[in-house]
Formats: sequence, structure tokens, C-alpha cells
Amino acid sequence: MKVLVTGGAGYIGSHTCVELLKAGHELVVVDNFSNSRVDSLEQVEKIAGRSVRIYDVDLLEKEKLAQVFGEHSIEAVIHLAGFKAVGESVEFPLKYYRNNLIGTLNLCEVMSEHEVYQLVFSSSACVYGIPKQTPVPETANLQAINPYGNTKRMLEDMLEDLSSSNENWRVAVLRYFNPVGAHPSGLIGEEPKGTPNNLMPYITQVAIGQLPRLSIFGDDYDTEDGTCVRDYIHVVDLAQGHVSALEHLSTGVHTYNLGTGRGYSVYEVVKAFEEANALSIPVQVVERRPGDAAVSYADPAKAERELGWRAEKGIFDMCQDAWRWQKHRQGGNG
Repeated sequence: MKVLVTGGAGYIGSHTCVELLKAGHELVVVDNFSNSRVDSLEQVEKIAGRSVRIYDVDLLEKEKLAQVFGEHSIEAVIHLAGFKAVGESVEFPLKYYRNNLIGTLNLCEVMSEHEVYQLVFSSSACVYGIPKQTPVPETANLQAINPYGNTKRMLEDMLEDLSSSNENWRVAVLRYFNPVGAHPSGLIGEEPKGTPNNLMPYITQVAIGQLPRLSIFGDDYDTEDGTCVRDYIHVVDLAQGHVSALEHLSTGVHTYNLGTGRGYSVYEVVKAFEEANALSIPVQVVERRPGDAAVSYADPAKAERELGWRAEKGIFDMCQDAWRWQKHRQGGNG
């Protein structure tokens, strides 16, 4: 298929592009590079040995987006573009509602105008808020507790309504848990701007010496060691989940958790990183962050049953690949 990938230069996008190219698909990428680098797509081409058509387009620029569709016979879209920092969304909610909602609305309108009805949509486990049960099934109540999560929940509703209005739509909604790691080549990985919001890049930046120590937000939760438990999924497994979703699209909207079904505490991740890479990570415990659930991990059974997909890589793979990527970037070879 000829597939349009929005946000294809980002962390998840670049890995998804690699897996799509490996699976034989032809790619067109649109990205405004506000939180990504164009050279990540050069590395994608190096890894896959195939080329990608790249357009510097913001989804808020509907006419430019329509031009891309006019130039290519797009058959399906994987929609990854969007702002995603929870803390920033609390501080600047209108920025998130404008970008995530209007950008996706523009995309769906342009898709409709060009009769492209196959869509894989990037959602988030944030739509579950603080889950009342674990593992979390797709049928759990949606109770997002921040603007970012609310944008994803609202867009899921919009896609349901869109599908109800036109039976041609075939949509897969993928609710990610916690993507970590990097491509085993070390050529692409997660590169957050400023102090990382997520655990693994925080750990790797401490390990490389960019940050003095890891801040652990509370160690008095009702868990075995007092720190929060999360479902960490290797980004390559996550990327392969997109390919599986694309190749199993069916009429209507179908929602899938992409996770491992296994939770790790913060201390367990730190210990695994230290053991996997023979390093020591200094830590300090600070106050809890508001809105953090004690435990959240996925029930991924539906994805395995309907998509034939399941996560294969373990926590040591995640830690080793994340560290390889960090060292590669620090060496300036990316």
C-alpha cells in the first residue's frame, strides 16, 4: 500500500516507518518538525534501504495537506502527529485542543475529499485516567484527567461518529501504554527537548552525565516497593503493532491496547537498566506528581487475538537499546 504517515519523523513515527518499509509498503511522510528532526528520516532510509517522500506540512495547514493527497494516490493513513506532553497540556490546554483536534479534523476532511477511508489512529492509555482495574481492558471506563488525554478521548469519539456516518471507514484506534527503547541499530530513538517527562530517557540522560540524578516522584504508593508500576513496551514492538493494525483493518472503529500486559515499578526499571548496562544510576525521591496512578498496565489480549500481534521484547532489550541510542546521539553520529 501507499501509506501516509503523519508525524513520521518523531520517536514512534520513525520506528513505525522502518517497520512499514520492511513490510513492503510505500511511504509518504508529513511532519512539521516542531518536536522532531528531519535527519531521523534519513536514518530510517538507511536502516530500511528504501526511500521516503517527505513533506514539511503542519496539519493545521489544510490546503498544503490536500496538495500532498493530490500528488499521491494515498491508500491509508497512520496518524501519529500531535502534541503529547501531559504537563505542558495542563499549562497550555488551548494549544493542545487546537493542534490535536483541529489537525485531526483537517486530516479526516482531506481524507474524505480524496476517498481515503483507511486510518490507524494513535491514541493513548491516558484516556483511562487512573484505572479502577488492572490489567486495563479496552472496555474500561474512559476518564482522562488532563487536556492531552481529553484530546485523545474526544478524537476517539469523533472517529466513532465519522464511521457511523459512512460505512466505508475502516479505523484502528491504538491505545499506547509506555513506549521505551530504541531501534537496535542505535540510529533512531527518543530525543525529548528539555528535561525528559518520561522515565527511560531521564535514566539515559543521567547515565550519560547530562542530568545529575533521577528524580522518583513518590515512593509511598500502594505497590510492592512504593513506586509507580507501568507497562513499558519496546518501541519496535509498538511500531510492529501499527503494521499489524494496518493490515487487519475492517469496517468500523476497532480499539486495541498496545502493551505487554506486565507492569514494572520505577525501581525495577532502574535496576534492570543498571544490570543490563553495568551502570549505576543515582536517584532521589521527590514529591508525588498529581494524577499519577499507582498501577497501570494493559490487557493486550484483544490485539493478539484480532491482529495476531503481541510484544516480544523484554525489559533488558528496552534498557540496552535505549542506552545504545543515547551513546550514539552523544557521540554526534546521528
